Amino acid sequence: MCLYFFFFSFMSFIFMIYFIMNNLVIFFEWELISLNSVSVVMSILLDWMSLLFMMFVLMISSVVIYYSKSYMSSELNLFRFIILVVLFVFSMILLILSPNIISILLGWDGLGLVSYCLVIYYQNNKSYNAGMLTALSNRIGDVLILMVISWMLNYGSWNYIFYLDFMKNDFIMFFIGIMIIMASMTKSAQIPFSSWLPAAMAAPTPVSALVHSSTLVTAGVYLLIRFNLLITKIFFIKILLLMGMLTMFMAGISANYEYDLKKIIALSTLSQLGLMMSILSMGFSDLAFFHLLTHAMFKALLFMCSGVIIHMMNNTQDIRYMGGISIYLPMTCLCLNISNMALCGIPFLAGFYSKDLILEMVSFSSLNMMVFMFYYISTGLTMFYTIRLLMYLMVNDLNLLSIYNLYDEDYIMIKSMFVLLFMSLISGSFLSWMIFYYPYLVYLPFNLKMMVIYVSVIGGVLGFLVSNMSIYSVNKFIFSYNLSSFLCLMWFMPSLSTYGLNYYFLNLGQNLLKIIDMGWSEMYTGQGILYILKNYSSFYNIFQMNNLKIYLFSFIIWMMFIMYMLFLSII
Repeated sequence: MCLYFFFFSFMSFIFMIYFIMNNLVIFFEWELISLNSVSVVMSILLDWMSLLFMMFVLMISSVVIYYSKSYMSSELNLFRFIILVVLFVFSMILLILSPNIISILLGWDGLGLVSYCLVIYYQNNKSYNAGMLTALSNRIGDVLILMVISWMLNYGSWNYIFYLDFMKNDFIMFFIGIMIIMASMTKSAQIPFSSWLPAAMAAPTPVSALVHSSTLVTAGVYLLIRFNLLITKIFFIKILLLMGMLTMFMAGISANYEYDLKKIIALSTLSQLGLMMSILSMGFSDLAFFHLLTHAMFKALLFMCSGVIIHMMNNTQDIRYMGGISIYLPMTCLCLNISNMALCGIPFLAGFYSKDLILEMVSFSSLNMMVFMFYYISTGLTMFYTIRLLMYLMVNDLNLLSIYNLYDEDYIMIKSMFVLLFMSLISGSFLSWMIFYYPYLVYLPFNLKMMVIYVSVIGGVLGFLVSNMSIYSVNKFIFSYNLSSFLCLMWFMPSLSTYGLNYYFLNLGQNLLKIIDMGWSEMYTGQGILYILKNYSSFYNIFQMNNLKIYLFSFIIWMMFIMYMLFLSII
């Protein structure tokens, strides 16, 4: 299966080169059913954007499936797992190739359903809770897409791609745009729907590598890129800018307080999604797409490296137990370091080309100081948690076992990681040459141009100081425990979305059931009638315990009563 996916990825790349050179767009319509004047049509849109994104999705999924052969080798149901991953990829491809809102819903809902099945793959209470949180959060987006479908009935066709340009000032399109933005916020986990993304870490690590790089969480960003002609005119896009920046900032802070290896990487994904959403809301959809693709490569690689480390560490995910692994796992640490540097935007790696360009365009734009500060502080926080993670994993002492055997010889995992390592090195440069018809060259004052380097250096130094395990550690001074409960829990968002939306309502229902259905209602209806009838029947049962004696006794009483009445009548 991985070879097929890799072949299709290569073919998609060849077609994309041809399409981008000739500026081609091909629109397929396949009529499924035609009855009287009603025709059900399946539409496919092939342009450079859909082909390029499909190439990245297929390449990452082929590498992840190959990686799973080793990572999931001890599983009894490995075939079922591979089938679920393939369904997941097909749902994403359907969403990518769809110019029609109905087929987008099929892919969108397919992603939500299969992601639930994958999150609950390890069957325990934590996985079930995480799966329900993921499914219900995504369900909000599904409902909004259904509402878009019903609003689009007025246009006579669901092929939104045809009339986005000349219908964008229509009043109905205003509501459609708001619903599309909100649906994308649920799928791409923006505030206030952020809590499901770290919870989805209950899934196996290969699934996390696929979900957090190129499939589930990127669906919302891709949908907004397709609808970008419509949403730029809507005032609601300013709210998306604010929410994207807050998500970026919140995830960056929370990652610094987190000790779960996979959750730190998940929160870095959340931070990058906030970056994509906020730059998209400023009108730079091509930059958002560029960062989406470069981010996919090094984020998948990060998760695969974390999977190897978790395997070697006896399935421990707490970074406080890890340390000194660079000596024993050199290949894995090479991949981890390069992917982390790409995430931070170190020059000439994949993340540098997109991230640096985004920050320069922010500096160049006419937005306020708050936007500027959020972007640069979040960039510094990325460096902060990355250096902290590397210090915990590679520099500090191993705290797991006294006797250990760490090795780096799982060649299936190593080979799959090296494919993504190569792409993390070159994807930024070759995408910047292909996507943009002319090179972006942003002229800025020296200090503004160097601002990225300033905040990165400050963030790196703070990350080093915080993760230093000596007695003079800054950790004790910077991270107060009263503050950490607020910051580590993503501003209490998991509590609000779990307890606020589920627990309190379910608890209210339980109390109503106990007091009314099983309390007053029972006493005054079924249970009360049963109680009265039971008392009466037990009372009458006393008279029937010894029938003859009671009969004779009653006969004597009856005769005495008659005699008494006769006596009264004679007198």
